[in-house]
Amino acid sequence: MPDKRVLEKPKHEIKFSYGGQAVIEGVLMRGAKTSAIAARDPEGRIVIHEQPLSKRIYGGWISKTPFVRGVVGLWDALGLGTRALTWSADVQMGEEEQSSSFSGPIGFLTIAFALVIGVGFFFLLPTTAATGIGGLLGLTEGDSGYTSIGFNAFLINVIEGVIQLVLLIGYIWLIGLMPDVKRLFGYHGAEHKTINAYEAGDELTPEIVAKYPIEHPRCGTAFLLTVVFVSIFVFSLLGRPAFIWLVLSRVLLIPVIAGIAYELLRWTAKNIEKPLVRLMVTPNLALQHLTTRQPDLDMIEVAITSFKRVLLSEELITEDEARVPEELKPQDTTFARDYAKEKAKREAKKQAEAQTEAELVK
Repeated sequence: MPDKRVLEKPKHEIKFSYGGQAVIEGVLMRGAKTSAIAARDPEGRIVIHEQPLSKRIYGGWISKTPFVRGVVGLWDALGLGTRALTWSADVQMGEEEQSSSFSGPIGFLTIAFALVIGVGFFFLLPTTAATGIGGLLGLTEGDSGYTSIGFNAFLINVIEGVIQLVLLIGYIWLIGLMPDVKRLFGYHGAEHKTINAYEAGDELTPEIVAKYPIEHPRCGTAFLLTVVFVSIFVFSLLGRPAFIWLVLSRVLLIPVIAGIAYELLRWTAKNIEKPLVRLMVTPNLALQHLTTRQPDLDMIEVAITSFKRVLLSEELITEDEARVPEELKPQDTTFARDYAKEKAKREAKKQAEAQTEAELVK
């Protein structure tokens, strides 16, 4: 069962719905004006990268227009998250200054490729499988897979949704077995705890934040589950047309489904104290236990550091309060061990080159 504190409204006025995501050994936090990434490098130092957000998307008419803001915001969030992951990977290689190169055509093509893979695996594969199962069960009308609007079409769409859920949960569960992904999920939990503590009006220290839940109603995992449920009802309005049109409808209606899912998630977060809404969000909160882990205090410290940089950009705290911790806390991680090996190789190579040069001088 989800922590009851997640099902409570914020105890003080929140002017903006803060969000974020986990990155490699760090956390991205997004505010109204700025996004900030904090990541711990292999030597244990917290490194910060800040980036202003688009005023058109987060402060203009787009942010105030229902359904449109969800679609545009989702695309922007994909780009922001991908760049953040790339930057955090560079930090682990000791190359954080190179992260800004991931933009323009390269960034666009990377996001587009990831979307194509995601759409193929989580939309087209379930569509094909559900059509085949519907045919075996005698729910379709003809060899093309056509089914008119009605109960049979709804039933096939439910089958499609179940297949999507199985693929989604199975994929998350499998990658969650990897040690590095477990740490990523730990930082995801740290992100949720930090925002929960802030929305509760509590002090942002690792020891206090650690007491808060790892679930959050606005989590991206909740968005994915909401998309599955929304798609069942939206696609049921179309029946099951011939297979080629069925596939096209899945692709073309992704923005519509994303926009509806975003507004539904936004509405449930604002009305979390209502009994019916609490019942609706329970599956979303339960699914988050697959994508979060209980973080340690060092992870929480990173999440707090990132969040405070966002609050500083909005002049909600002082420079002193947003100070980046200077204490080095080396982590025994795969990235740190790989970095140490590469660093040792580079130093050995430099020493060998220096020795060769010295011998040539002689």
